[in-house]
Amino acid sequence: MNPTKSSYTTGDPQVDERLREMVSELPSIDAQLVFEMMASALALAKGPISRLDRKIANTALKEMRYAFGVFAPYRNVRKATIFGSSRTAKGRPEYALARDFSRTIADRGWMIVTGAGPGIMEAGHEGAGGSRSFGVNIILPFEATANPFIAGDPKLINFKYFFTRKLMFIKESDAFVLMPGGFGTLDEAFELLTLIQTGKSDLHPIVMLDIPGGTYWKSFDRYVREELLAYGYITESDLNLFMYTDDIDKAVAEIENFYRVYHSQRYVNDRLILRLNIAPTGDQLKHLSQEFSDILEGPIEAVGPSSGEMRDNDFVDLPRIALNFDRIHAGRLRSLVDRLNESVV
Repeated sequence: MNPTKSSYTTGDPQVDERLREMVSELPSIDAQLVFEMMASALALAKGPISRLDRKIANTALKEMRYAFGVFAPYRNVRKATIFGSSRTAKGRPEYALARDFSRTIADRGWMIVTGAGPGIMEAGHEGAGGSRSFGVNIILPFEATANPFIAGDPKLINFKYFFTRKLMFIKESDAFVLMPGGFGTLDEAFELLTLIQTGKSDLHPIVMLDIPGGTYWKSFDRYVREELLAYGYITESDLNLFMYTDDIDKAVAEIENFYRVYHSQRYVNDRLILRLNIAPTGDQLKHLSQEFSDILEGPIEAVGPSSGEMRDNDFVDLPRIALNFDRIHAGRLRSLVDRLNESVV
């Protein structure tokens, strides 16, 4: 381990040395990161904070460690998260819609991530089946047990804190489908949009799915346009970050088409790298550079994997392009990805 890579320490040279000796004996390829986590734990032990603060940090770290381990074997399987009301009864058309969407996309090789409670969450698990489902549960006094389709499954994870649970939804999912719901559903919708708009999350398809003739997401879209866009709180291109529909086939198509050419993204030395399933031609990159020059500094270039991507074995066999993206106009970036998916054959 090379301690010069980071200045983060416990502040006590003797303790730091003991930690480095301990870490050197662990079978870890991320020795510096492990050292820093241990240093943080010791700093929490002696810091001027309360026992409650330490309990929060301790529980959050344990929840994240366990959840990362549950998801790890399925890292390369695409996953769609479903949000919606726990109060949706089984006889409601929204329940049937969530169940049928889950079944449809699971039949196409995807897995479903949702809460483990009743309502839309239960519908998602029923449709996908336990083998294709993750239950990301929040422990609440009025929802004490998991629904029967995920109860007892090793892919059921229980969380005490909403923030660690939300992290898993965002980090582990490749697409998001929102059904009608209450405060929690709207919270998840706006948080998703905020994280993608601000670049704190990679681009993902966000589909707002309603029953045929339903007004829930249509009213949401109208509110966003009349109260947010009209007063300049968002830009026109921000509307590209989501779509709403009452058609399962259109919802599935929106998700699958997003990943037709585009695969994933990563920043390398302040350049945005888009990993692709199909390599574009030089002429296609030239046209894209011209069309999206308002958000780019210089042309889009075909590149090979960086040393960091090679070190992490981060989809090194995929073709990729590099963009000097302004990191502001996420909605326009989404349009660029859509154009890639449309134009590259």
